[in-house]
Amino acid sequence: MFEKVVIANRGEIALRILRACRELSIKTVAVHSSADRDLKHVRLADESVCIGPADSTHSYLNIPALISAAEVTDAVAIHPGYGFLSENADFAERVEESGFTFIGPKPETIRIMGDKISAIEAMKASGVPCVPGSDGPLRDNHDEILAMARKIGYPVIIKAAGGGGGRGMRVVNSEATLLHSVALTKVEAGSFFGNDIVYMEKFLENPRHIEFQVLADTHGNAIHLGERDCSMQRRHQKVIEEAPAPGISDELRQKMGKVCANACIKTGYRGVGTFEFLYENGEFYFIEMNTRLQVEHPVTEMITGIDLVKEQLLVAAGEKLSYTQEDISFNGHAIECRINAEDPDSFMPCPGKITNFHAPGGLGVRVDSHIYSGYSVPPHYDSMIGKLICHASDRETALVRMAGALDELVIDGIKTNKALHSRLVRDAAFMAGSTSIHYLEKKLGLS
Repeated sequence: MFEKVVIANRGEIALRILRACRELSIKTVAVHSSADRDLKHVRLADESVCIGPADSTHSYLNIPALISAAEVTDAVAIHPGYGFLSENADFAERVEESGFTFIGPKPETIRIMGDKISAIEAMKASGVPCVPGSDGPLRDNHDEILAMARKIGYPVIIKAAGGGGGRGMRVVNSEATLLHSVALTKVEAGSFFGNDIVYMEKFLENPRHIEFQVLADTHGNAIHLGERDCSMQRRHQKVIEEAPAPGISDELRQKMGKVCANACIKTGYRGVGTFEFLYENGEFYFIEMNTRLQVEHPVTEMITGIDLVKEQLLVAAGEKLSYTQEDISFNGHAIECRINAEDPDSFMPCPGKITNFHAPGGLGVRVDSHIYSGYSVPPHYDSMIGKLICHASDRETALVRMAGALDELVIDGIKTNKALHSRLVRDAAFMAGSTSIHYLEKKLGLS
């Protein structure tokens, strides 16, 4: 097992990694920007290193600084968490070339899955169902693009090959706007991602977002840990996640889970990963693979009893998986609400000092957060300040438990989206289950 690990992230995920390392008797190095000296995990880590100013470009995204932190502290591995450099193949490559272990997939795997076109090609070769589309980049041939869209059928969606985070996508409902939309998306893709390659897919009009959690080692073993429903979204950003997904039969779960696990074996995948699908009319369509730990991983942990971060560390250290597929069972239902420092109506970030914080508790209630009374939320990073997770024997009880936990949650001094979550977990359509990815935006009048 690793003797010492650099936690190359901040906030709640950094604290989550630290806790897993402690249970495995791994020493930790917390890297932080000048704005994050007072983060909880920085105080708790065995060592800490300031890697730059508040601007993430010069700190959390500064590859030389991160590798130097590992060198000066005699660490042997680097855990990227999620966000920042977690899916940056160049970073993973630099880490490995510098003699450290990157706690994640191989750089070449990240590179393939980071490009939507190569990812779809790899999934098709592995037997994973994909959305009907262009099967490759769109060429500068107007007649060919128009003919392709007619064959696929409107509406279609134009996507950036290097896209992510809800950017680089444009829905086209008719031929009249197709060529202009392709050109506009190419410009945006080049600006946002440094890669102007785009492709076309059939736009599913009322799908759900269902994703499968996988875990694979370097010995040819891979398992799935069931699915999550992440359909409650605003502008492609997840708001609430749950496991298992309402309305998915155990037979379908095992079938799709096996497809995902087999794809890991065929592609030589290692570590934790997530296959993301659109689900409509009983069919799954692959959209992307996240080659990292997901924000919503706690709901899977709650229904399986498996610590995904510990397993991630063990696999990275060369251990075989601690579990076989036969060992995996699903217990009850779990729901996660992402708590953000933002205005619940305008969704504008609201950094500032937290004057009072009280975490909810009780049976089946989990809070993953780095905040505390007196902590100042900086304006430089993502607005998420925590996650509230509730688990119960069934979905109805989990929803009631979540509503109560949200009522107990106190965060004074800044605005948060707690009020939005309180409305959503009591919303009749959401309580009934199976709302689509468009439901929240329609409810909020954003579409």
